[in-house]
Amino acid sequence: MTTVRIPEGWPTTEAQARAVQDELRARVVLDEPGPPPGTGHVTGVDVAYDDDRDVVAAAAVVLDAATLTVVAEATAVGRISFPYVPGLLAFREIPTVLAALGALDRPPGLIVCDGYGLAHPRRFGLASHLGVLTGLPTIGVAKNPFTFTYDEPDAPRGSTAPLRAGAEEVGRALRTRDAVKPVFVSVGHRVGLDTACAHTLALTPAYRLPETTRRADALCRRALRDALHSA
Repeated sequence: MTTVRIPEGWPTTEAQARAVQDELRARVVLDEPGPPPGTGHVTGVDVAYDDDRDVVAAAAVVLDAATLTVVAEATAVGRISFPYVPGLLAFREIPTVLAALGALDRPPGLIVCDGYGLAHPRRFGLASHLGVLTGLPTIGVAKNPFTFTYDEPDAPRGSTAPLRAGAEEVGRALRTRDAVKPVFVSVGHRVGLDTACAHTLALTPAYRLPETTRRADALCRRALRDALHSA
């Protein structure tokens, strides 16, 4: 487990954080298809908090994309680096997530975030932010549609419907289990939306949420419990 310090110069106000988003958003790459599903590695990242004790734990879990077996994992724990502000959650998570990724013993390949990429009020959610900072292909797979609208996809697994901000498609509602609530997929960096949805289906052979998210969620929660117990 890696212990993380808040980076020097990290934003401390909403205005500073929005300025960083504005600067980095221009670097998002949207014209690459991304790695084909079922090839190389795919890595889930997730975080768990204890706001009362000012602790955040991040996990990165690398899966073999063909078999979905875990081939590497790492965790990091640090102080919460930004207050809770809707639309700016990445600033609470990025330092520890980057530390967890940096502690892996192999390249992560595609990164799957439990959250949003372009499906974000400022079109720069965690998946996009993380992709720009690392240069890696990233997607967001969220449990809820945030503030965006969508029509229900058809009932069969694999059905989709546009996730919209007005007339703009910012992602897709994707049915990963027959007749079960969809997940909400958006591109982060260096991946197309069709590829992002195909990866999400490849990562959900048995459950609504991707295996990457399920495993990273369990690991970061365990890392948080261990950190609080040792403290």
